[in-house]
Amino acid sequence: MPRVHRTAWFFALILLLAVAAPALADDDHSFYLKAGDRVVFYGDSITDQRLYTTFVETYVVTRFPKMNVTFIHSGWSGDRVTGGGGGPIDTRLKRDVFPYKPTVVTVMLGMNDGGVRPYETKAFETYAKGLEHLVESVKENVPDVRMTLIRPSPYDDVTREPKFEGGYNAVLVRYGDFVKKLANKYKLDVADLNRPVVEATKKAFASDPEDAEKLNFDRVHPGPGGQLLMAAALLKDWHAPALVSRTEVKITGDVIVVGGSQTNFEESSLHDGLLSWSQRDESLPFPINLKDKMVDLAVKSSTVVPDLDDQPLKVLGLADGDYVLKIDGASVGAFSAARFEKGINLATLPTPMARQAADVHQLTLAHNDLHWTRWRQFQVPLEKAEGATREKLDAALKALDGRENQLIRIQRALAQPVMHRFEVARKRATE
Repeated sequence: MPRVHRTAWFFALILLLAVAAPALADDDHSFYLKAGDRVVFYGDSITDQRLYTTFVETYVVTRFPKMNVTFIHSGWSGDRVTGGGGGPIDTRLKRDVFPYKPTVVTVMLGMNDGGVRPYETKAFETYAKGLEHLVESVKENVPDVRMTLIRPSPYDDVTREPKFEGGYNAVLVRYGDFVKKLANKYKLDVADLNRPVVEATKKAFASDPEDAEKLNFDRVHPGPGGQLLMAAALLKDWHAPALVSRTEVKITGDVIVVGGSQTNFEESSLHDGLLSWSQRDESLPFPINLKDKMVDLAVKSSTVVPDLDDQPLKVLGLADGDYVLKIDGASVGAFSAARFEKGINLATLPTPMARQAADVHQLTLAHNDLHWTRWRQFQVPLEKAEGATREKLDAALKALDGRENQLIRIQRALAQPVMHRFEVARKRATE
């Protein structure tokens, strides 16, 4: 069949008619983070795990590759609202939050404050007073900061019997109710990382009791699957958009029309049964490692993918039969004409875009691990150093900061989308 091109205005018209309504749905709320934001994640060991926080960072870097947002992870294992192993709360804030001049601070504390025991009025009053002091201190020292107070993540009373009547998670929910009241009092934002995780855990437990227990191996510290659920909950409360890109290819006789949103097209053709076009999306998919059994269980037990990772491709007008989708010459999968017409979510497939996003996540982990090493193994242990030792320490910290900044620059460069060649052809007997 002959190759057919369409002018830019025609593509724009088709795009407007085909996808304007769904596109409006994606823009009901603007995303919480803005260009130039500096985000500090503050909390206890659950934040110190650097899982939900790094998932959030990678989502932002891949979904908004041109939006420069800085992320600092300041969780310390064992922390309470009064402080912990890193020092009293005022020391922690003065050293681990204020110097970064954050525009956004998230705070999740409570797991240790409740003592993993039945509700006690004295413990709760200490928590309430301490959290309010933390909020007031942050607002005083960083007046224009936007704060998100996070209701404590769950203690797993789903896959194992509660240790006492009512269970410890009910205590954390009660603490979370105070978090919401405090946020309302100071006109702060609030996110719930408890209820959505509990709901997903219940679904996972109903379908796979043995593996559901592994979502939160010690009942306190979720593994990657559980922490992905936490990240998704925070991002959803921040109005994170689901759409990566939307592509629709329509074949009518010898005419093809390629349209979509949040993507750009070049060189579409249909020749000897081979449909092809070039495409560069405006962002990358959120890399979710579905090969990890616990991550896969978390995804199947929740709405993480439809909430955060929607990259639909539709091909209309194919004759009945099975077809192979290739991107950059490599097979992504085989699908029926009916499936192509219904739509395929590219974000869940092993595409070059997904591999690129996964590489971005590795750099997210690398720069955060380097920051943790700089902070916990050099800055804090030697913070009282003087004289020549102080000079050497400052030089070492500067060198480590420089290396981390280099990793971040590489991460941001890698997050920029590139052009890819798509091909759809009938499946051969050998494929």
